[in-house]
Amino acid sequence: MDKSILREILRGGLDKLKEAETLMIGGHSIEDPEIKYGIAVTGLVNPKKFVTNKGAKAGDLLVLTKPIGTGILATALKGKLLDPETTEILIKTMATLNKIASQVMMEIGVNGCTDITGFGLLGHCLEMARASKVTIRIFRDKIPVLPKTYEMASMGIVPAGIKRNINYCKKLVDIGNTDPITLDILSDPQTSGGLLISLPPEKAEKLIIRLKEEGIESAQIIGEVKEKSSGSIQII
Repeated sequence: MDKSILREILRGGLDKLKEAETLMIGGHSIEDPEIKYGIAVTGLVNPKKFVTNKGAKAGDLLVLTKPIGTGILATALKGKLLDPETTEILIKTMATLNKIASQVMMEIGVNGCTDITGFGLLGHCLEMARASKVTIRIFRDKIPVLPKTYEMASMGIVPAGIKRNINYCKKLVDIGNTDPITLDILSDPQTSGGLLISLPPEKAEKLIIRLKEEGIESAQIIGEVKEKSSGSIQII
């Protein structure tokens, strides 16, 4: 490939490192059939100022800060099936850090949080439910989804990881009357997915308002935390 492509990849990574207020302190290169670029993050956390996925409490509402569908749309992009407008939306979504969302979250005060990445929304939601020992109910019609995601999934343009995620979750997820395409989308492995935040109802609307004030327009209440349990999911 042309060196200008590598230069832009490295420049994009550096831009995000600066935005995250961190430093690159090392690295290595490999030869591979596909282009890859990744960063391993190491840091220190104030023990009084962090949130885990095991703090969700019965009665909480769940807020998702980014739309899902990046895995499906990235697969469509590789197959040259994605139009320029949707491609731009996809790239912008994946290039957006969770920095501002996390700062607003800490400002409001929440009970639990996880980010949505390789296990998809269902997988990470289930991790939160099991860690917190609660049952989580997901409102499938409230979940923000990137444009063209359902269309591409309906054509079978999905990453292989979806099936693995469904198999991982199926014993502890009551899918109700959820159609197979929607189930695929809920299980879609995300690249740079948003935050799933658990917090009391009286704080949820305030969080949504503050997130939208900061430009996070897709923030949405997508579920609720029900009774104590060993950890399970209901999709309604």
